[in-house]
Amino acid sequence: MITTEPETTKVPLVSHRKTSLAAGTFYLLTFVSIPTLFLCDRVQTDAGFITGPGPDTLVVVGGLLEVIVALACIGTGVALYPVVKRQNEGVALGFVGARILEAGAIFAGVAVLKSIVTLRQARAGEEALITGQALLAQHARTTLLGQSLIPAFNALLLGSLMYKSRLLPRALPVFGLIGAPLLIAGAVGMLFGLWGPVSPLAGFGALFLAIWEFGMGIWLVLRGFNPDAVARLTATGTGTRGGTGR
Repeated sequence: MITTEPETTKVPLVSHRKTSLAAGTFYLLTFVSIPTLFLCDRVQTDAGFITGPGPDTLVVVGGLLEVIVALACIGTGVALYPVVKRQNEGVALGFVGARILEAGAIFAGVAVLKSIVTLRQARAGEEALITGQALLAQHARTTLLGQSLIPAFNALLLGSLMYKSRLLPRALPVFGLIGAPLLIAGAVGMLFGLWGPVSPLAGFGALFLAIWEFGMGIWLVLRGFNPDAVARLTATGTGTRGGTGR
């Protein structure tokens, strides 16, 4: 007797392939922020930027790129939630919430940059130098939170979900699970003034997280989720609020 595969097993696989493609694309989009290190360098390093001459185009472009990154952060959480919630709904919700919080911190940093540019365009002069210094300090803190500390917690949450569910090769989330504690330690030390903006801990942590997120983005776009893991999660219907699916 010839048997056919039930449609209920085919549809989820197709749907999850679309989900993986969307999530991978969003993760790759978050890397468009790399040029902002150079585009906004003058604002961050030149204390007299507000009173100096020259165009503001590079800073404006850098701000727009950061907006794209913030929106992509939200997109990654929304795209992955329907899949990873089957492993652990509580942790999945935490990941989405932290991803939105990360985007909010990035938006706050963009608003600060825009305020500095506005003061410069208004020709506020030397009287605005103190205000500019305060805005720069605020930008440094929002950058630390939105691009170091919160992403590290995101890596712990999503890395644990991916590692346990086997939706991706386990080597990928391991990079995130190793890099996250290093980046958290580096960021906390920076907050308490134990070291400057550059530290080996934060550097290695950021490198491991970059490998984790970029590798995950490439894998999701090209390969998608592990079909066996998708089938298992779909069949078992796990997604407990406090427990972990097996």
